[in-house]
Amino acid sequence: MMKPIVELKHLSKTIKGKEIIKDLNIELYPGQITGFLGPNGAGKTTTIRMMTGLMNPTEGEVIIDGISLSQNFEKAISKVGVIVENPEMYKFMSGYKNLLHFARMHDNVTKERIAEVVRLVGLENRINEKVSTYSLGMRQRLGLAQALLHHPKFLILDEPTNGLDPAGIREFREHLRTIAKQENVSIFVSSHLLAEIELVCDRIAVIKSGELIDIREMDVEQQSTYYIEVEQPLDEILKEQDYKYEKHSKGYLVVIERKEVPKLIASLTNKGIDIYSVQQHHESLEDQFLEMTGGGQIAKTIAK
Repeated sequence: MMKPIVELKHLSKTIKGKEIIKDLNIELYPGQITGFLGPNGAGKTTTIRMMTGLMNPTEGEVIIDGISLSQNFEKAISKVGVIVENPEMYKFMSGYKNLLHFARMHDNVTKERIAEVVRLVGLENRINEKVSTYSLGMRQRLGLAQALLHHPKFLILDEPTNGLDPAGIREFREHLRTIAKQENVSIFVSSHLLAEIELVCDRIAVIKSGELIDIREMDVEQQSTYYIEVEQPLDEILKEQDYKYEKHSKGYLVVIERKEVPKLIASLTNKGIDIYSVQQHHESLEDQFLEMTGGGQIAKTIAK
């Protein structure tokens, strides 16, 4: 069984008598991208602050690569890379000199490692130009390179695509996938862009009112729900065969095992039902989020 890189164990935080985070337990694994979602005020920022040592938990602990953050902060945090929204860089310096400057803050970051992270984020052609000439997307990638310099095992990204255009978001997403795979890093992404989380993450963790309400895999296909487009009523037939279903304006959403689909279609055809289409139904992450949080609002990102 794969060993987690990060463990949040019974993490709780009380501020001015109010319990903000309640007994949070999450495990994060190498090579995996985990999305962190929740309505506004759910406790996402508080959780991230505790994971980076910027805030001490009231109870519980954060374990990074087997090391307690509270008991051995320097050693534990040396395994972590962080990007919060738009990373600040020295704009009068080149991208390379920025990385050289940040490399001096860590032990044993070689020029070979700098060249490696530059390739990872796709900045080879512009790395010697001043950061003031970079687009927002390029600055985000430079921030990603900086966060990776010291070979972190855990990467925290808080709203990393804020302000990026669709092309920049797609580019950033592709680099995250490459980094997770090639560097075997556990990546933790907090974002309001649900469609983006759905495209990039292997799984999601959802909190509401400071409590973990669900962790689910994103790559598991839902094999049991199909949309059957018909004009004639199917209620009696579906009840007769004991299928769970929902009636829609142009058809029925039927809960059924994949292997049973041909049998149902044959049965409907034999009864003279005209079938216009049969489609596997995929519930979007937005639908799932609203279902999990009871319709809790998530903020909309406004381009700067």
